[in-house]
Amino acid sequence: MNVLDWPLILRTRRNHGLEHATIHVLASRLRGVSIAGRSTPNGFYIIGNVAAEDVASAADEALRRTRNGEPQLTIHPSCGTNYMTSGTFAGLAAVASIGFGRRSRWEQLPGAIIAATLALFVAAPVGPLLQARVTTSGDMGDLEIISVRKLPGRVTAHYVETSSS
Repeated sequence: MNVLDWPLILRTRRNHGLEHATIHVLASRLRGVSIAGRSTPNGFYIIGNVAAEDVASAADEALRRTRNGEPQLTIHPSCGTNYMTSGTFAGLAAVASIGFGRRSRWEQLPGAIIAATLALFVAAPVGPLLQARVTTSGDMGDLEIISVRKLPGRVTAHYVETSSS
């Protein structure tokens, strides 16, 4: 069995995909509202100034649309996977460009900046590819939304509880 299909990992990937799809739906309904999310094996958090009813409605629509042939909703340009991919590529390129010659690190800095910048161009399509193949799933399987609850605290946040085998 592929490690990505292990129950705990698959549930997290499905929730991550549904989190992204929910954010896409919310963003299309509530223009200009800043929304973030975080997934767990048992659901996901939506952080942003939105009502619980809006989160619940968006999550229901996101699940329906994803199941009905819109798996692209599970990929999001602001996903941490994209940032980690870009940061890793840029960091490795910068380190690889710095030699061990007689030049000072300051003299090598322009080359490191150029290498890191080129690496960011290479990383741009890799992050969404990693999302699609590794960190999210567009196949919701038997995933169900159990509840949506507003969390206490100064920051408006909701937890969308899900169930899946």
